[in-house]
Amino acid sequence: MLKCRTVWKKLAPLARDSSTLSRQSVRRAGLTNGSAVRVPAAHMSSGSAGGGGENKLYVLLVGAACLGGGIYAYRTVKGDQQRYMERMAEISSRPHKAASQKTTVPSQSEPPAVEATETEAVPEPKPQAALSSEEPSPPAPDAEAAAPRESAEPLPADSSPASPSVPSHAPYLLIGGGTASFAAARSIRARDPGARVLIVTEEPDLPYMRPPLSKELWFSDDPGVTETLRFKQWNGKERSIYFQPLSFYIHPEEFNSAENGGVAVLTGKKVIHMDVRGNKVKLDDDTEISYDKCLIATGGMPRNLQAIERAGEDVTKRTTLFRKIDDFKSLDKVSRSISSITIIGGGFLGSELACALGRRSTESGLEVIQMFPEKGNMGKVLPEYLSNWTTEKVKKEGVKIISEALVKSVNYKDDKLEIQLKDGRLVKTDHIVAAVGLEPNCDLAKSAGLEVDSDFGGFRVNAELQARSNIWVAGDAACFYDIRLGRRRVEHHDHAVVSGRLAGENMTGASKPYWHQSMFWSDLGPDVGYEAIGIVDSSLPTVGVFAKATAKDTPKAATEKSGTGIRSESETEDTAVSPVASSTPAPAVEQHKDGYGKGVIFYLRDKVVVGIILWNVFNRMPIARKIIKDGEEHADLNEVAKLFNIHED
Repeated sequence: MLKCRTVWKKLAPLARDSSTLSRQSVRRAGLTNGSAVRVPAAHMSSGSAGGGGENKLYVLLVGAACLGGGIYAYRTVKGDQQRYMERMAEISSRPHKAASQKTTVPSQSEPPAVEATETEAVPEPKPQAALSSEEPSPPAPDAEAAAPRESAEPLPADSSPASPSVPSHAPYLLIGGGTASFAAARSIRARDPGARVLIVTEEPDLPYMRPPLSKELWFSDDPGVTETLRFKQWNGKERSIYFQPLSFYIHPEEFNSAENGGVAVLTGKKVIHMDVRGNKVKLDDDTEISYDKCLIATGGMPRNLQAIERAGEDVTKRTTLFRKIDDFKSLDKVSRSISSITIIGGGFLGSELACALGRRSTESGLEVIQMFPEKGNMGKVLPEYLSNWTTEKVKKEGVKIISEALVKSVNYKDDKLEIQLKDGRLVKTDHIVAAVGLEPNCDLAKSAGLEVDSDFGGFRVNAELQARSNIWVAGDAACFYDIRLGRRRVEHHDHAVVSGRLAGENMTGASKPYWHQSMFWSDLGPDVGYEAIGIVDSSLPTVGVFAKATAKDTPKAATEKSGTGIRSESETEDTAVSPVASSTPAPAVEQHKDGYGKGVIFYLRDKVVVGIILWNVFNRMPIARKIIKDGEEHADLNEVAKLFNIHED
């Protein structure tokens, strides 16, 4: 009965249409003969005279319509029943499929507009006709319960489900756990307070600052400093090397549910593959994390000498490549149990470690040797006269200097390491610290299809630190375009702060170019230190203006005045505004025999100042930054030096 009623509802309109068509035909026939014809409302004649042909045609039309409508209705109802049964069967089997199969996500060529649309449920076949009003529809609540729930954190394609402690999606993904990543995270949260930021780092530690590892930690009186990692700054204040305590971060398991967002850190995890088109990365445990915006801040790895690499296990296990917390702990332990240690390298790190260990040698009798291919310490940075003066200063710290030393081979013999130099000299020692530079970590370049600069190394990015539309690079691994000084790559703490902060701002839509010059500094103990900015290369022409130092012209005194041991934290926030020059006349450049207590060294390129070193001159970096930003030629740099007030007591 139900089917008959359904068929009649579908045929009734057809019958009415056919009857109307017949009456209209009769009316047209009457009007054609010139007289009105009255058409019976419900009488159909079957006689041969008076329009019998039209009646036959009418019968044929009605019959054909009935037959066609019946066939159509039968097939539609039958098809609807079959589709309904298939739909119910498919819905009931979804929970089993979800438990046994992996969810797949189609590759996307463009980043998704919102997280929730990144994964879609499998589309269902659309029925060709609507279900009959008499047929029961599947209850909506049951269908929703059986259907797979869409999530803003989808499982990546072709991978095992992520660990509960590893978020499957991060709006902001930062690769690397150093200073640049932390600065970017802080900048992102400042501009987007509800942002969720995920930091992935290979190291087992939370983000920390590296400079104290080669500076203040070595001068600590605390015997447990390797465990506490707390140190006294030159101004006597104590602090930790960690930027923030554990309570500052949210746990990775709470990453998706944190009401106000936050910063989570995945420690001991390495990103080994980057899918730029799919906006996702793969970790070394095969877990995949998708992202909306990504920062690469992978830093670098310490270089080693080929002579050491090919020397064998006995040599390599007695060699330290200094970079991380574990390296500091290991070297501290080793230096207390051996009689001789040799530092290879005359740059920032090598000279700082030499001075730190040299002071310890006066108490323990440790022999500290520093060798380098240049004529003096910091020979690639400082002009020759100042490099020679620095070398003498390092010697006074208890360090034996071997200059113009090129390592030919290293061997282990009679419980000693033998370093054979190319000029025939032989140096015997117990342990080696190789401080010969940094190699930017660009392992992700191949899988990500990112360009590595052939001249400077590092990921090649534009002035906004952008490598792709939603990928930025900051810190040691970034080869960026400086709008004032051209393409550069910088390996210093303050650059990590500045570039990380800029990248974070641009990840939230700031679109700012790199113009704020970062500074760097080095302390040869608490009495001698310098700060520098721009391009400082000893191969460039230099002009130095010096004055007699006073008791306040030391790193210790400078930190007592500024209140911070990491000087860049205060310097990078300042801006020079119309500095007032000293009225004291500037003397000519002093000679080496008179010493270099404090002063300013200008580095020139095409008669324009591109770099400045402030030697035992502190809290004047904003002035130096403004001089480089202006990019003007100066006829008399002695007059420019007056801006730093170095001749005032």
